[in-house]
Amino acid sequence: MERKILKNHEKITFKVRDLVIGGEKPIIIAGPCSVESREQVIETAKALKAIGVDMLRGGVFKPRTSPYAFQGLGIEGLEYLKEASEITGLPIITECMEEKYLDIVSEYADIIQIGSRNMYNYPLLKALRAYEKPVMLKRGFSATIKEWIMSAEYLAAEGKKNIILCERGVRSVDNYTRNLLDLTAVPIMQHETGLPVFVDPSHGIGIRELILPMSKAAIACGADGVMIEVHINPDEALCDGEQSLTIEQYKAVYEALRG
Repeated sequence: MERKILKNHEKITFKVRDLVIGGEKPIIIAGPCSVESREQVIETAKALKAIGVDMLRGGVFKPRTSPYAFQGLGIEGLEYLKEASEITGLPIITECMEEKYLDIVSEYADIIQIGSRNMYNYPLLKALRAYEKPVMLKRGFSATIKEWIMSAEYLAAEGKKNIILCERGVRSVDNYTRNLLDLTAVPIMQHETGLPVFVDPSHGIGIRELILPMSKAAIACGADGVMIEVHINPDEALCDGEQSLTIEQYKAVYEALRG
């Protein structure tokens, strides 16, 4: 495995607004899987801000397994997410799936997320080198450690270092949980690349009652942050309601991690 950039590095840190990514304090990102309406994302952002959160997440372009499932609000949702950020002062992270949207997503978002399905989208990764905004690169749901590292190399090949890696679970032989959350990836990827490594227990487990213990486990094994799905009414969510926390459940997670 040929690596030219991400090897033998000291720990890499960088700032997003006033947040130090990869610093001593783990970052907590929370928000809905999908931006469903202006009211939903603003209400969620306000509630999270009141409890305590570092960054707001929300999907506006949704890569769904079924072509008939909710695909997101697109640019309209991006505008709602930006308004929620302006109201609360929270930085935002959202996914970009296509190169043609990189300009507008980069303009609105503080961090551009590359989701699991696009970890192997090498043209998209190469295009991101030209953007100053940080990138969160999620692990593909069947990706090996080596494949994940090489995808990060695609981003870093021309010197880009403001990259976050995110473990979000891989497929396994057992289907009790949505995926197998591979927490060994946290210290391995930190050692191999020097980059900050976050954990997404929501996609990693897919069961809301397990988000609290797995969030605690992620921080205990040295994760630089967690990203958690929260919905004001998970039972009516248009996407991933079964793994989304209620506001009160999120409060318990926040207090456990920051208590």
